[in-house]
Amino acid sequence: MAESSGKPSVLFVCVHNAGRSQMAAAWLTHLAGDRVEVRSAGSAPGDQVNPAAVAAMAEVGIDISQETPKILTVDAVRESDVCITMGCGDTCPVFPGKRYLDWKLEDPAGQGVEAVRPIRDEIKTLVESLIEDLIEGLIAETAPEKPEATA
Repeated sequence: MAESSGKPSVLFVCVHNAGRSQMAAAWLTHLAGDRVEVRSAGSAPGDQVNPAAVAAMAEVGIDISQETPKILTVDAVRESDVCITMGCGDTCPVFPGKRYLDWKLEDPAGQGVEAVRPIRDEIKTLVESLIEDLIEGLIAETAPEKPEATA
């Protein structure tokens, strides 16, 4: 787990850090609260978060309008337990002991909110599954060992 906080840390990566990775980070923050440290970044960050992604997330009560695309750094990967690329072919620096996932998701760039809604909903489902994995893993790591039964 992330050494600084003692809680799992997740980094979401897509090329522009303007759509999929921003929505995923927002879902994880919204659903997991302070139980998980959340980061997002892109290899070639855009100028702003995709307005259709902002609108789609606003429809479910999550405001990402103040977020800004960030550049992917080696430190962001090093400080994360799980690195998730968003089906965009981006590569993360590889460090031993990290978990790497690639979520195959349609790119919302240039699409209207109607096209972004199903992507948003698919990301939510993936994030919910990720939370279950992270929390179960955290519980398993911190659970006391059970004493062996004696006959």
